[in-house]
Amino acid sequence: MIFHILVEHGQVIFKTARERINTERKMDEGLEMKWVTREKAKVDRIACPWVISRFVDKEAEFLFVPADKVLETAQKTGAIPFDTPGAELMHYEQDGKEFVSFDAVIRKYGLKDPTLLEFAKIVRGADANIPDAPAESPGLEAAALGFREICKDDHENMKLQFPLYDALYQYTKDRLDRGLHLEHSR
Repeated sequence: MIFHILVEHGQVIFKTARERINTERKMDEGLEMKWVTREKAKVDRIACPWVISRFVDKEAEFLFVPADKVLETAQKTGAIPFDTPGAELMHYEQDGKEFVSFDAVIRKYGLKDPTLLEFAKIVRGADANIPDAPAESPGLEAAALGFREICKDDHENMKLQFPLYDALYQYTKDRLDRGLHLEHSR
């Protein structure tokens, strides 16, 4: 199997020519894609499946594997790796600011929804040490830590947390559209 290896901004991006073509075809035709990341998800590894399933691939299949198996699993299954070292869809810096894998998905797939872009700030603040984290970010991180502990596996974690992400997205939309704000937080 021949792999194309590309280094962009210090990130190694590798896909077979067939995988690249198949991924583009699947997106064009609306077919299901596989995605793979590290197990024991917290914020970004739940936020990414949420944004992917809501905005990129409604029939996406997610695989959660040990950290040292993510890239190997991606190679074997054709899954797109995310939020793992060496993946294209990973934390990155731009203009001296840290961005998370959630941001990388938004950037890669050209998502322009204003609510989603604002919501990304909450996710970023919950998954990275940024100086201007929104007031909602610590709550998202706390909930993510709790869900990780009470769920039997990452798929149950996604199932239980997706309604939280839907609610935070709606809250963000209402904040932008109607000026809704938190009443008891700064």
